[in-house]
Amino acid sequence: MTLKQLEAFYWAATCASFAIAAERLHLSISSLSKRINELEQSLGVGLFDRSGHRAELSEAGRRLVPRAWNLLQEAEAVRRCVAVDTGLTGRCRIGVGELTALTWLPRLLKLARREHPDLVVEPMVEVGAALEHGLESGQLDCAVIAGRSPRPDICSERIGEARFSWVIASDTEPAASAMSDRLLDAHPLITLALGAGTTRLLDDWLNDSGLDVRQRLICNNWGAIAGLVSEGVGVGMLPAAWAAELARRGRIRVLKSSPALGPLPYSFRWRRDDTRPVVPGMLAIARQAIDFSARNRLL
Repeated sequence: MTLKQLEAFYWAATCASFAIAAERLHLSISSLSKRINELEQSLGVGLFDRSGHRAELSEAGRRLVPRAWNLLQEAEAVRRCVAVDTGLTGRCRIGVGELTALTWLPRLLKLARREHPDLVVEPMVEVGAALEHGLESGQLDCAVIAGRSPRPDICSERIGEARFSWVIASDTEPAASAMSDRLLDAHPLITLALGAGTTRLLDDWLNDSGLDVRQRLICNNWGAIAGLVSEGVGVGMLPAAWAAELARRGRIRVLKSSPALGPLPYSFRWRRDDTRPVVPGMLAIARQAIDFSARNRLL
């Protein structure tokens, strides 16, 4: 029995598929399966039931999962105790939302490359719900997502917040200076899809203000929302820095609101069972990089 065999087994057991586990360990699927087979031969028992469409943990496999995790934890502790810190290496798959990608993701990638030149960071851009699923399934090593995770197996560390403003096209409803029930009655509310972090912020604001939405126009892209609002298709909310820049150009007007839109907190998330050095390393870099007021060069 070797640590590499236990590592292959553990990630195969806790990821959504052997393919994802193999990718996480930078192995081919055949190499991953070979290590698991060798472990099974060493233990004299099958750890997976392969009779169905996909491999499922056997009873022995389920008993081994927590023990394998403990052994891997001890091995990592030993490595950290004696190893010389030469920086992070390998590959890190980090999930971010579109707003992060359009503002401070470039800074994060530059900082990671400068501080850890042997680490390859691969970003994936998706809505929060999809990123959370990617963490749980093992497709992602870490992610930056609005809010905190409700799942006990996912750790969340708050690292910053984003602020938003209500906006309308500059030539639409020229007498309007604040969000109102009349505006929401006359114009569609342009918003991101329900899986986005801004959904909670929007719902909380509507509840606190006592306003109702007659019509929603769902869009999955911040740039498209900015364009639709600028063209007078409806009202919406945009990141505060974007709203200020577009207002400066005369394309939109920023609307007052009572109550004001609250800040949207963002957290760095990772699987609780992932104690590799890459996790705290990327958390530290994310803390340095986060800035939702960073200029969007696409505007």
